Amino acid sequence: MSLVVRPAAVAGRFYPGDARALGADVDRYLAEAEPRPADAPAPRAVVVPHAGYVYSAPVAATAYRRLVGVAGIRRVVLLGPNHTVPLRGMAVSTADAWRTPLGDVPVDAAARAVVIALPGVVADERPHLREHALEVQLPFLQRVLPEPFALLPVVVGETPAVLVADLLDAVWDDATLVVVSTDLSHYHDHDTATALDRDTVAAVAAGTIGGLSPDRACGFHPLRGLLEASRRHHLDVALLDRRTSGDTAGDRSAVVGYASFVVSVPSPTHAATAGAAG
Repeated sequence: MSLVVRPAAVAGRFYPGDARALGADVDRYLAEAEPRPADAPAPRAVVVPHAGYVYSAPVAATAYRRLVGVAGIRRVVLLGPNHTVPLRGMAVSTADAWRTPLGDVPVDAAARAVVIALPGVVADERPHLREHALEVQLPFLQRVLPEPFALLPVVVGETPAVLVADLLDAVWDDATLVVVSTDLSHYHDHDTATALDRDTVAAVAAGTIGGLSPDRACGFHPLRGLLEASRRHHLDVALLDRRTSGDTAGDRSAVVGYASFVVSVPSPTHAATAGAAG
């Protein structure tokens, strides 16, 4: 039986369709981002935007740069919103692999079998076929992770945060990286967007699920689920970068907001400070 491969849907539009050009672009974005501090723990999860690379890749790269040199990641659970079809609950890709110009990434069939037994989860390729929010993350992962990895792609529609967190809990081991894809405010002027996004990123960094709304983050549902899972596991959520498309591509009359975050175990310095404060 031949493998079922989910082809790249937005190569040549959201990012270069040529492998050499794509690799060079991703490498450049990564090189321009700040490296992970020597004393910072390895990420357990990252939150990244998902627009065309000219707009959002500089912000996404600030999170992906934190993965340089991190060994032992064998699975990536990739969650993002549904832009192309209505969806209640979560849809896991039924493909055997996902393709980008940089090559094919296998889908983790064992992890898929685990999560489709959970409430609110189905195996359905339709929400994945034309969805860009997950696909645009793959070239970064392909360039930055030092070892082969399997993918669990999940499109998250209207879903309670606890169910998203339950899915993560079912597969989130020490060899698993979680990637949540979301943009922030849409089509305000730059100053308005900056003010709105400032409040949103403060809520995310504080783990305040009630401070989020769909009009402030298109990946509202997967993002809330990650925050709930992070709370369960006592993980820190830290802002890395916040910009708008007006910062990255020039036009400030109607912008989209972007931010990147890293989720990790508390650093010894943070833990000591928290203990003293308590």
